[in-house]
Amino acid sequence: MHPSGLAGLSGLCRVTDHLYLSNGRAASDSSQLTRCNITCIINVTETKSRSRPPPPGVEYIHIPLSDSPMSPLGEHFDEVADKVELTAERGGRTLVHCNAGVSRSASLCMAYLMKHRGVTLLEAHGWVRNSRPVVRPNNGFWKQLIRYEMELRGCTSVRMVSSFMGEVPDIYEEESRNMIPL
Repeated sequence: MHPSGLAGLSGLCRVTDHLYLSNGRAASDSSQLTRCNITCIINVTETKSRSRPPPPGVEYIHIPLSDSPMSPLGEHFDEVADKVELTAERGGRTLVHCNAGVSRSASLCMAYLMKHRGVTLLEAHGWVRNSRPVVRPNNGFWKQLIRYEMELRGCTSVRMVSSFMGEVPDIYEEESRNMIPL
């Protein structure tokens, strides 16, 4: 079990000192936002899920995308990564969230880590998954992340492979191979 246990799945998960990841419900919990000193919220859902405005002094950015492999999430990698970095430089903290905190928001956190922390996609995935174990970007987002890593580094640390579930990142192929039937 991850150190934060199941409580970490319903709350704001700390990726770095200045970057948090969560689901939509946690993102609208003003006590959690205040406790974590969140100054910028990036919402990556089809609709603005907020019934009330963000707390005073909290910047709010909405990127209307569905969790579909066809969604052009990669078009937002640089913009979001640079916003997280700028917010950090100003001493603020950014929360990136989608509905479940599993695919869209996790992918954007991974893009940030690759661009501004200089890690590989494989390392970024491990980093984000360590802070939020349910992370599992859809295959379309994986393909976009692999392309982004190629742009940033000139090589890739993850590749898509054929499996019984269609095309999957090779790290998932490893996982499924290592699964022990009960």
